[in-house]
Amino acid sequence: MLYFQLVILAGTVMLAYYFEYTDTFSVHVQGFFCYDSALTKPYLGGEERSAVPPALLYALVAGLPTLMIMVTETVLFLVQYTSKEFDRLETTVATGDCCYLNPLVRRTFRFLGVYTFGLFTVDIFVNAGQVVTGNLAPYFLTVCKPNFTALGCQQALRYISHQEACTGDQGDILRARKTFPSKEAALSVYGALYLAMYVTCTVRAKGTRLAKPVVSLTLVCLAFLTGLNRVAEYRNHWADVIAGFVIGGAIATFLVVCVVHNFKGKLLLGEDPPPSPSQDPLPGGSVLNMGRVDASLEKYIASQIWNADKGFMTMEADFQEPHRLR
Repeated sequence: MLYFQLVILAGTVMLAYYFEYTDTFSVHVQGFFCYDSALTKPYLGGEERSAVPPALLYALVAGLPTLMIMVTETVLFLVQYTSKEFDRLETTVATGDCCYLNPLVRRTFRFLGVYTFGLFTVDIFVNAGQVVTGNLAPYFLTVCKPNFTALGCQQALRYISHQEACTGDQGDILRARKTFPSKEAALSVYGALYLAMYVTCTVRAKGTRLAKPVVSLTLVCLAFLTGLNRVAEYRNHWADVIAGFVIGGAIATFLVVCVVHNFKGKLLLGEDPPPSPSQDPLPGGSVLNMGRVDASLEKYIASQIWNADKGFMTMEADFQEPHRLR
């Protein structure tokens, strides 16, 4: 099953790569109305000039959960490891038939593997939505630079549907056609919710009753501010950001609840399970079982002897009855 899961993860990564860095899936060309005020917002430059540039966002989304999960799992493992006797704990678990993994490594890779899978899943969902809809950014007409006179835009309600209407930079135009849903909003909410639920479900130390809500709400607030920044910089519509929030939150909730089951599981394998009623815990269990069998045999033999004696006495009485009559 481990190899099968790795194959699924590799396929997810490849699909996200094809969506992100190749032209395998062409973007739907959506038309626009002449002088549409919703598409004439100013263009503030490339994504790297944003208040939350992609490099910073991706570093936080990938690095912060990884660091926090590794540190938390290590601390919890050490606390539990030192709180019990060494000879009463089993510190390794089997993985397949070839190797053994420490429970710390197993849990950490499980949670981070699911998180990584979710990241690429969010990216695939977002890219699929952007390719299918081709929704236009608020600054689309600014970078499109259409010749309204040549297009016959004497009336503002005239609809332009052909791709050749734009005369601006083709790279900027392509990015302006891929805004629904917002990738930045989806990734930020996914990372924030996954990490918030991890902290809430895993950390159960005393004195964290208020610390856990503060950390969780801080993460969610940062993700919310990321979506607001996209709207404030005219890079996305409100509908784009809300759709990104829904996608990221739904995938994070599904993975936490249905896949990792609210991060339940022991850091260390507990003590040996109690023997079932069908098993004898004593080393001399076989002798006791033989004793029970011998006792049953003795009862059976005694009952047979008693029945035989009773039958013999009955036959003897029948034989003596005629002599008494004489």
